[in-house]
Amino acid sequence: MFLEVVADEPTQPRYCFRMIGNGGITPDGSGGMIPSVAPPFGMTRWVAQTRSNYVSVTPYNHTDREIHGFQATHQPAIWMGESATFTVVPGTGEVKPRFEDRAMKFEKKDEQAGAVYYKVQMTDEKGGEVKTEMTATSRVGHLRFTFPKNSDPFVLLEVTRASVMGYDSPTNFTYPVGSVHIDPVAREISGNNPERQDFLIGPNPAPSFSGYFVARFDVPFVSWGVARNGSISANEIDSTGAQLSGYVRFADASSAVNVRVGVSFISVDQARRNLENEVPDGLSLEETAYETRKAWKDKLETIAIEGATKENLTTFYTGFFHALQYPYEQSEEGKYYSGYDDTVHDSDSYTGYSIWDTFRAAWAWQILFVPERIPAMVTSMLQDYKETNIMVGTHADSLVAEAVLKGFGDKFDAELAYEAGVGYEVRAGLSTVYAPKGWVANDIHSEAASRTLDYAYDDYAVAVLAAALNKTADAESFGTRSHSAYKSIFNNGTGFMEARNASGAWAGQDQGWTEGDMWAYTFDVPHDVPGLVALKGGNASFVDFLDQHFDGGHNAHTNEATSKTQQRVRDIAREDYNDTIDGLSGNEDCGQMSAWYLFRAYVPFFPYTLDDPVMFLSAFFRPFFDKVTINLPGAPRPLVITSKGAPTKKYVKSLTIDGIPLVDPVITHAQIAHGANIVFEMSDRPQAWGSATIARGEDAAREGREHTERAQKAEL
Repeated sequence: MFLEVVADEPTQPRYCFRMIGNGGITPDGSGGMIPSVAPPFGMTRWVAQTRSNYVSVTPYNHTDREIHGFQATHQPAIWMGESATFTVVPGTGEVKPRFEDRAMKFEKKDEQAGAVYYKVQMTDEKGGEVKTEMTATSRVGHLRFTFPKNSDPFVLLEVTRASVMGYDSPTNFTYPVGSVHIDPVAREISGNNPERQDFLIGPNPAPSFSGYFVARFDVPFVSWGVARNGSISANEIDSTGAQLSGYVRFADASSAVNVRVGVSFISVDQARRNLENEVPDGLSLEETAYETRKAWKDKLETIAIEGATKENLTTFYTGFFHALQYPYEQSEEGKYYSGYDDTVHDSDSYTGYSIWDTFRAAWAWQILFVPERIPAMVTSMLQDYKETNIMVGTHADSLVAEAVLKGFGDKFDAELAYEAGVGYEVRAGLSTVYAPKGWVANDIHSEAASRTLDYAYDDYAVAVLAAALNKTADAESFGTRSHSAYKSIFNNGTGFMEARNASGAWAGQDQGWTEGDMWAYTFDVPHDVPGLVALKGGNASFVDFLDQHFDGGHNAHTNEATSKTQQRVRDIAREDYNDTIDGLSGNEDCGQMSAWYLFRAYVPFFPYTLDDPVMFLSAFFRPFFDKVTINLPGAPRPLVITSKGAPTKKYVKSLTIDGIPLVDPVITHAQIAHGANIVFEMSDRPQAWGSATIARGEDAAREGREHTERAQKAEL
């Protein structure tokens, strides 16, 4: 049992999460994660703040040795900005509201971080020890500060700050104007912060956007005040302004102070209701942690692993933890604020999808392990009805199509989803260039080659959805375009995908890419691997091309990503994922990297394509462990994956599902979603099983090359 809930020790998991992905010189180089506390998909996460966060910088880095407070963060990923944040700062003696002045030192040995509970011992300027303990529900942070005796303790709540509007370095600031109110009778500090660092991304101004909070303490205040721009004004209880804070002092005898902070995107009153609903008066920090711990236990203990080391389990559970953080809840008591139309609506809602990343694996993991949330997540996207153009493509089409194919089509408005997919244009150049020419022109739109490949896959997703909704003509039309589009930018002369200008001329191999190059993107045809193999000249040529890709150092798994493949993927999983601080090789991207690893090492299938009924390919993956037992939510029996000798034997010799041999390395979602008994026979030598699936002979390769050449000549 991973999270055995014990009444007298509710905060201590059996395997504490290590800070995987929290270190490195740059957060993007080691995961970009933070050791936050919150339940799965929590609206607000709480984290020790070791640096000021903005786009490309997280609020915590393992290399730091000073803490500036404890932040309520809504930053969904490293490459997106913070919004509506608040920071709770304990202190002794003189109140110091400025970020750089209020830091307290700590040692790593005095810090404990987990999914549910965080604890740290800090040193104040007089050498006294200030202990902080922290847990959280979805909309309430629960903190407990233990101060030295006779230390003149206080708690400051930073409401607004200088907000960095840019990337990589804090050179451009805005100064959001918020408000604060102190109520000594109710023992509360409340207020709002309109900070929104991603407003430059758009698409809507959201003028009423703000975050609201109510912080309620369990001990009386002996004095109070506010700070504006670093200047203290004692005895004030109301204020508005930039760089605004409110503070309260306690009697020297108040060695332990609890504060519960309810947050909201709707109003102060809603923040107060959230506080009272989730962490009512009289609830101890241990009791709050107990409930949150049970929420994680219900999910993380769906999988039992045999043959794994403690280090393996730490990596696994941390990956599972990462994969169940986004998208996060933004609704409160069945209502949510929408920045698209600047109003409050009645419905459940989520935000922070990062779809360009998570459609590849994280979404499939969530469909398996949190199916109860999928309808509301899709409905939330339909409520928004348009995307923010943060990344190229519109992979919401893929999420919706996958949900429909996997049995959720009757749980949301699939017709509305189809209307959104085909009737609302968010793809740059879709109707002006892509549709008439077949590719996105590099001399008209940026990232043209990447866009073309993404649009081709999105067309395929729309085709799949159309077929599921019996829209036969549309399915054929979008399906045809999904194949012709990617072939239109394959340069037969070089053997790579390449951007093209509006005239049809090649733009150059280094042009038109998003977070990658021609080596990475030439393989980016998930909906038609046989067609891609044919373009590359058949099986033998394609395998040689893969060898060049890996042997030449072109595989940039740091930004996501048969016996030969089994070995390659095994090496990636072991080299790029481990239980150290730098145990993620690149940007976690809202759980995507961890989901890839979880499928790779523990559930050895991969959500490769939407092609009905093929949902998973296992030729490329072999299990790491002797036995994995999965109790999928709602399944009548467990999914048991047995692979005797897997820790030492690298190759798959054969595979059976419920005793029936599997000839091709293809498994459908339906075969595993309701439970099954899957048995891998392993070998220490390369095997032929599954090797003939990718393409079927040189005839297909020749036909593919000839078709592409004819099409490109016709276009020119």
